[in-house]
This record gives sequence, structure tokens and C-alpha cells, in this order.
Amino acid sequence: MIISCSRRTDIPAFYSDWFFNRLLMGDVLVRNPVNPKQVKRVSLASEDVDCIVFWTKDPAPMLDRLALLKKHPYYFQFTLTPYDPDIEPNLSPKAKIIDTFLRLSDKIGAKKVIWRLDPILLSRKISIDFHIERFYEMALRLDGYTQQCVISFIDMYRHIQKRTGDLCVRPPAEAEMRQLAGQLVRIATDANMKMKTCAEKIDLADLGIEHGQCIDAGLISELTGRAYSIVKDPYQRKLCGCAASVDIGAYNTCGHQCTYCYANVSPKQIEQNRSRYNDQSPLLVGEIGGR
Repeated sequence: MIISCSRRTDIPAFYSDWFFNRLLMGDVLVRNPVNPKQVKRVSLASEDVDCIVFWTKDPAPMLDRLALLKKHPYYFQFTLTPYDPDIEPNLSPKAKIIDTFLRLSDKIGAKKVIWRLDPILLSRKISIDFHIERFYEMALRLDGYTQQCVISFIDMYRHIQKRTGDLCVRPPAEAEMRQLAGQLVRIATDANMKMKTCAEKIDLADLGIEHGQCIDAGLISELTGRAYSIVKDPYQRKLCGCAASVDIGAYNTCGHQCTYCYANVSPKQIEQNRSRYNDQSPLLVGEIGGR
């Protein structure tokens, strides 16, 4: 079993105390996001877990406790984007986040820290040239600290359109995707990084960019030394190539509140959920018998 920690929220940034408590207890309870009354137990015991995949924009709260993961294979999907606070209102300064990226890589190795440039978007302030300039600056800092950069273009869900209307956020057109990707992959190659796409229809193989798998059975096999059969996750989007996993997060709980986020719909619900957080509970938010 692969544990996804988590596509639904940033557990390393906001809920690392809870995670390490549950790791010590050996299991976690997860509500079905469609039917909250349905709760399942998920083992975190080392004999039951093939790998833990962490998704985060800021794993600083975990850095001093990574030794507690010594029995578990794991790696990080680390999202680092070029955006300012109008897009990502609650993130630490990018210089501080990059420093955290470097520290994490120093601790666990470049192979286990994957850079996510996700999502790529355009707006009245954010141009292709903006992306190229900022990407060059970030790649220069991350050279030697990661081996892979995963890119993805924004999907404009209805609630994202409402949040970003004043900013004139839009996805790049296909020609813009190709133009930008062609520049980014050259910079990434010079910085000793392999570039892949995440859940994208566009084929960029002629530019040297393959379709990737964020929950990557090949990488997990490499990290564990055991062959891992690839079973596509049936609960992800059609274009997603990830191996099947069990997500232990919850929607509407991420404090970053990025304007482009698909996992947060209601600020009011985020506030309510975060007020019910108890790091001793087997559930990420709430208690058994309650909501």
C-alpha cells in the first residue's frame, strides 16, 4: 500500500504533529470525502506501507523529525512556484521556502525531493517571460538538490474561476504551453533536472518532456529495492498516470489558501475544519461520532 500524504491538503506544513502522532500509534482514520459518515482505518505500520508520498509547499515543521520515518520508504513532492502573495497569500517568502528545499534535500538526498512547478498559469501580471525569468532563478538555486521537475498547467474549475476573476488568471493556450515548456526544459536540463508533465493531455515528447507519474511505481521500486507492479489509481483523473494509493488527508483544510487550489472550495469551511483540528485525534479534523 502507498500512502498519499496528501493531495487534499498540506499535512507537512500544517498537520505534521498529527501525522507523527498517528505514525507512532500505527494507524489513521480517514473520512470518505463524498460520504463523511463513512470512515475507514488505514494502517501506517511499516510492514503494511510500501511508501509514503508527501505533497507540500513547506515541509519545514517536519525537518527535525525525519528520523522518525526511518522504517518507511518515502519521498516528497515539493511544490515551488514563482507567484506572489496575490496568488499564494499565506506562504512564507520564497527565499525561505527555497532554503527549506535545500535543507530537506541535504537530509534525504536529491532523488527523494521532486520539484513541482504546479500549476502554471498566466494572468495580466504573469507572462511567459515572467515564468522563464523566475524559473531560471529557482533552477539555479536548486541545481544539485533535485533530479526531477514536474510541470502542470492550471485547470480552471468553477470555484477557481470565481476566486481568480479579478486577477484575470487563465491557462496557457497550447501554443503558449509549447513555447514555455521549450524554454523551461532547456533551463532544467542545464540544471541537471529531468522534466516531466503531470496529468496533461499535451504531448511534449519532442521537447524532451515525458508524461510523468507523481506517485511513481518505478521510483518506489528504486527506493525500496523491490519490484512494484503498476496499478493505475482508478480514483484519479483519466490523464493521471499515478499508481494506486490511499490518501489520508481531507479537503478544505489547507491554510495556504492559494487562489488556484482545487482542494479548497470554501474559506468558511476551512476555518471551521481547522478549528476542529486535534493532533491527538485519529482523524485529521473532527472526532469519531462528530463531523
